[in-house]
Amino acid sequence: MMCKVMAWLFLAQLLIQILRIHAKVPAIIVFGDSSVDSGNNNQVQTILKSNFEPYGRDFNGGQPTGRFSNGRLPPDFISEAFGVKPVVPAYLDPTYHITDFATGVCFASAGTGYDNATSNVLSVIPFWKELEYYKEYQKQLRDYLGHQKANEVLSESLYLISLGTNDFLENYYLLPGRRLKFSVEEYQSFLVGIAGNFITELFQLGARKISLAGLPPMGCLPLERTTNILSGRDCVEKLVLTNPFDILLEIIQSPHSFGFEEAAVACCATGVVEMGYMCNKFNPLTCADADKYVFWDAFHPTEKTNRIVADHVVKHSLAEFL
Repeated sequence: MMCKVMAWLFLAQLLIQILRIHAKVPAIIVFGDSSVDSGNNNQVQTILKSNFEPYGRDFNGGQPTGRFSNGRLPPDFISEAFGVKPVVPAYLDPTYHITDFATGVCFASAGTGYDNATSNVLSVIPFWKELEYYKEYQKQLRDYLGHQKANEVLSESLYLISLGTNDFLENYYLLPGRRLKFSVEEYQSFLVGIAGNFITELFQLGARKISLAGLPPMGCLPLERTTNILSGRDCVEKLVLTNPFDILLEIIQSPHSFGFEEAAVACCATGVVEMGYMCNKFNPLTCADADKYVFWDAFHPTEKTNRIVADHVVKHSLAEFL
């Protein structure tokens, strides 16, 4: 029974519906990893960055913002779908201020995970620190809007949480530390406990509308296919968990149905191993049209994929908040 609960919590789209059904969403507040980081890692001493070309080449005239894609991310599209604004700014970006953050803010950090040991791998912002930044934000928002209005915004905002992939691909499956201490099931339970504590504290801080994204089909990422080259670059079966991010798996398995031509390799560089600094403007192999590809780099989807995923999430998981 516990395994079923963990799988449901971790791998399916979980929507915690503690809300006033017809309330308007005044802001989108984001926690997580590179799947939703809109540029916080630009301000962090880490090698895991994407604030350079060709990242962002399809973002508002070709701006590399620090998003790990050629354009916008799912929270940007979700924010737009809710009629809030077209992009969710990064909290650490010095060009934005509380006037911008009042309608949406991102605390996510590429490379982080639920497990503190995961954030240590590439020296990125740990998950607990994202919550500390949120507490700072609450104070700034109350100073800006006044306590009553700020508390209304905080309780009516939509909170998006998306992480967990790095805990396995950068940590558990790559380094020996956690594998020596936990079985896969025990590690899942460990992470679920952290997620539960995070959500509990977020609720205690006033959040009432929380969406926890499940893991994508990790074994089907171009990078993971490459490590499985002896099996013909098929999806790595041990990493394909039950029904994670179902729409992304559907896109990967039937790319032509969604207007894509390539799902096994990414657009940037050779499309099999490159991400971050390995995906740069000097590589002549980067594709001309990212809309033909499911993945932008070996780890992250293209803007077109992000749009499709976000549209699916809005229609099937977040519709009650509209």
